[in-house]
Amino acid sequence: MTPSERARSLHALHVRGEPLVLYNIWDAGSARAVAAAGARAVATGSWSVAAAQGYDDGEAIPLDMLAFIASRIAASVDLPLTVDFEGGYAAAPDDLVATTTAILRTGAVGVNFEDRIVQGEGLYPPQEQSRRIAALRAAADAFGVPLFINARTDVFLASEPATHASLVESAIARCDAYAQAGADGFFVPGLVAPDLIARVCAGCALPINVMATGSTPPTSALARIGVARISHGPRPFRQAMAALTARCRSETGDQERERAKVPG
Repeated sequence: MTPSERARSLHALHVRGEPLVLYNIWDAGSARAVAAAGARAVATGSWSVAAAQGYDDGEAIPLDMLAFIASRIAASVDLPLTVDFEGGYAAAPDDLVATTTAILRTGAVGVNFEDRIVQGEGLYPPQEQSRRIAALRAAADAFGVPLFINARTDVFLASEPATHASLVESAIARCDAYAQAGADGFFVPGLVAPDLIARVCAGCALPINVMATGSTPPTSALARIGVARISHGPRPFRQAMAALTARCRSETGDQERERAKVPG
């Protein structure tokens, strides 16, 4: 498929009540693994990509390294790729045009773009974040690819669950503003209560993305309330590394026990 065809395919996969499930990847090898399992698209997770290269999350991994990893993923699987772009590696809209173009050149056809001020405090005001989203859309239009912009809000992730009910309306207002600016999806990590997720789904024109955690309802329940996308964030990477550590520990222990049996 051409990049434009992959982008259109990614758009078509976002259907309310039939969620696109994404086991977030961190390199070409993990992309091939989920593709072999039947994934319909592949999505990086910023925490996982950074950790796999020895970096902290929060745009600590250099943009050129992120772009190289994304290009290897795009070249390794024949599936739409969406990249966790965090805050876009820039603050000003003009600078975001350049960084977004760098990601588009990799073959990626979607991005997660968050309203948290990366390496700063708090969230961008809705109007300012809308201008930033518009810059991504302008870059994509100039590049000629209908980039899927998954606008992430950290309204819920940055707050205590007890306050989430009071934040739903402000989140929906952000969704409306982001949609007008050119966003295609709305990501609400940290929101796990099914009644509140249902309110967001009902109040937003954009397809809703939630992050699967130990507290999130199962996929079938999320489908019933209208979710269109389910991400797994850093969990696949953490689980893979935990399994590797456990296997290594087991093998090392076996070797130590065998050595202990040999008369010295």
